[in-house]
Amino acid sequence: MARTNPLTFLQQVRSETAKVTWPTRREVGVSTVMVLVLTTLTAIFFFLVDFLIRSGLGAILNLAG
Repeated sequence: MARTNPLTFLQQVRSETAKVTWPTRREVGVSTVMVLVLTTLTAIFFFLVDFLIRSGLGAILNLAG
């Protein structure tokens, strides 16, 4: 791998950073709300699945014991 001097490296970093499309404040807000909503829905889903499995196994074990 070829070595570059620090000045060239910083120039390349600066030019690549200029190409980045940064999200707007609104896009960040919408994405944050979506992540929070989907995380909450996922937590509720897994809580319900866990509850159903626990209840089902409890019922089976009560019948067997």
